[in-house]
Amino acid sequence: MPRVLLVDDHQLVRNGIRRLLADRPDLEVVGEAENGESALVAARDLMPDVILMDVTMPGIGGLEATRKLLRINPEFKIIGLSVHVDGPLPAHMMDAGAAGYITKGCDLKEMVRAIHRVMAGERYVGADVAQQMVLHKMDGHRAPIETLSAREMEVMLLVSQGHKLRQISDELCLSPKTISTYRTRIRKKLSATTDVELTHLALRLGLIQPRRSACVLGTRRVLDAARAIGKRLDGIPGPGPGSAARGWTA
Repeated sequence: MPRVLLVDDHQLVRNGIRRLLADRPDLEVVGEAENGESALVAARDLMPDVILMDVTMPGIGGLEATRKLLRINPEFKIIGLSVHVDGPLPAHMMDAGAAGYITKGCDLKEMVRAIHRVMAGERYVGADVAQQMVLHKMDGHRAPIETLSAREMEVMLLVSQGHKLRQISDELCLSPKTISTYRTRIRKKLSATTDVELTHLALRLGLIQPRRSACVLGTRRVLDAARAIGKRLDGIPGPGPGSAARGWTA
């Protein structure tokens, strides 16, 4: 029976997924983590078979956490979990060593299917994600953000979250000079002149969320995810008549 670790920075989402999977006789949720750093600790302690990994989180994020987890144990089966159907993140997660990638708009059956497929040694990509990846390859056109390498994407996300060069250097185990070189290269590729411009771009693309508690965007995504999960369980009521969250996306 697969032993599953949940990694997501929103507790409501973690609770919802745990409740969705609780009645499954063919798998077991053994723990939770709220970010990449705590995922490393939890994985060492619990040694799960499968890790459902949110891709965009504060701190080192899903990409770097995936790399570090696979250095701890190459047998970990990591499935990227994100609101992003297209863009560079699905391919970067798979390149980082993830065994699968599904979106937060998937249903319970697909999530369970992904877990069992990766346990069988297969790689699993949700149908909606796979379609977008094929279309991008067919049209040959890439947006500037898609020209970033996986490492450049990780540095961009950390810079966009307000991390200083020394912090990023420590988290990614690279020298400050190397991080500075990455940042210069990223700015050139994205036609940005400052870190503030990189942050605005990341916000516009939905790669990061505003961290202020009163921010409508961040709050809406969490509440919509919780409402969607609640409707599936008939246990978490929405805010009132007329509210309808479809899927898990904001």
